[in-house]
Amino acid sequence: MGMRSLLTAAIAVAVTALSIPGTAAAAPTGDAGSRIVGGGNATETYSFMASMQAKATGAHRCGASLIAPQWLVTAAHCVAQQNPADYQFRIGSTSRDTGGTLVGADKFVQHPWYIPVFLGWNDIAVVHLTAPVSAAPIRLADGSPAAQTAARIIGWGLTCPERGCGQPPVTLQQLDTKIEDDSSCAAIPFDAQHELCVDAPNNTASACFGDSGGPALVKAAGAWRLAGATSRGQSLRCTSGDTIYSDVTSHRDWITQQVGTIP
Repeated sequence: MGMRSLLTAAIAVAVTALSIPGTAAAAPTGDAGSRIVGGGNATETYSFMASMQAKATGAHRCGASLIAPQWLVTAAHCVAQQNPADYQFRIGSTSRDTGGTLVGADKFVQHPWYIPVFLGWNDIAVVHLTAPVSAAPIRLADGSPAAQTAARIIGWGLTCPERGCGQPPVTLQQLDTKIEDDSSCAAIPFDAQHELCVDAPNNTASACFGDSGGPALVKAAGAWRLAGATSRGQSLRCTSGDTIYSDVTSHRDWITQQVGTIP
């Protein structure tokens, strides 16, 4: 798998998770680190897109997707060891500072088989909001998209590809890309049954730090559908390899167990 040992793989995963994890004891910093590299400003308003923010400062931490009036999907590593009371979510705005709906959270539920240090597999969680919102949720894709399927990724962060290289933008960024063959994400352990490999076009554009939990979107019948949630990269430099996303469709049963019926 491109690593001499599972220990090396574990270290690689830990340093390339695409958010800035907090700790249970520390207040959330909200440092997004970096954003979709090589993208551009959002060309439309995504009613389901959410920015996970430190309540004390409003600083962006991760992305998330509204899938029901009171539920979001994000990455497990975004919420692991975090107190929901410390966070708020701005939903349905292309600005992380204004617009949309600002709402708190009262429960984080990470996948029970999430392995944070060893592999990073099952990197998915749901967030229960303190109140339902009126923004339109996104439907999950009907099934796992095949290689070469066109996809769009969206999120907030920096245009530079290395952790700590600047400040996150106020305006939501987007990048049109595609689903890649599983083999393109084999530099670190990759779970083909539950993960998607998303292309970093020409190794110049990709998701990056601060995009964790945000969506990989595919089109069906002219509408966006949720296919993936940003999990991790394969290198300390985001654009050096394709990005690994949790395949949200493969976790549909677990999600519905937590959330109830979703479209």
